Amino acid sequence: QNGTKSSALGRFDATAGQVVGLGPIKKEIWGIQPKNLGQRFAFDILLDDRIPFVTLTGQAGTGKTLLALAAGLNKVLDQHRYRRLLVTRPVIPMGKDVGYLPGDKDEKLRPWMQPIYDNLEYLMGCIYKEQMAADMIRHIQDKGLFEAEALTYIRGRSIPQQFIIVDEAQNLTPHEVKTIVSRAGEGTKIVLTGDPNQIDHPYLDFRSNGLCYAIEKFKNNPLAGHVTLTKGQRSELAELAAKLL
Repeated sequence: QNGTKSSALGRFDATAGQVVGLGPIKKEIWGIQPKNLGQRFAFDILLDDRIPFVTLTGQAGTGKTLLALAAGLNKVLDQHRYRRLLVTRPVIPMGKDVGYLPGDKDEKLRPWMQPIYDNLEYLMGCIYKEQMAADMIRHIQDKGLFEAEALTYIRGRSIPQQFIIVDEAQNLTPHEVKTIVSRAGEGTKIVLTGDPNQIDHPYLDFRSNGLCYAIEKFKNNPLAGHVTLTKGQRSELAELAAKLL
């Protein structure tokens, strides 16, 4: 109008059959602000309750897991939209099988789940002082508001009214992804994150893994949203390593 130009961000809405503007987002979500357009689009679908199935792909350092965790904390602890944040990842042993490691279940799984706790501690540290952040993590676990569990232990469960993040989903088979999604109860949101170029499963590749399978099958479905994150937010060295190694 009046010779001025303007622009806006939008994404394709399969239900409406057109591009719609991104929804409003408050300044920070658990201390996190989108640092690029990809992260802005990711937050939009992560925070949209009308989209119960989200897939995020990108190389290490693009913020996939951190964004998903921040959105999950917001939905569970701030908005009370879901009753629990459940984070899981497949166990792909590089040495001894987890069953042969010493300790109880939690001690056995801690090395595989540590990246989740690292991200959670970072987010809590954005809001609370160090000791209070650690206490807050224990508190939400004790109250059943947060659970980090190996994928092996959630199969067979019906999971209603939860915000579920499946990290490293590129190491799942299509059948495993189908099993997880079909277990989602009423009011549950599922987020798959992963990097199809970093597959540890010996029998999967870029095309046959469950993450890429799900992205393709849910393409253009109004119940699903997908974002490929392309810009790393770690150090210049980390981004270079992700590209070259």
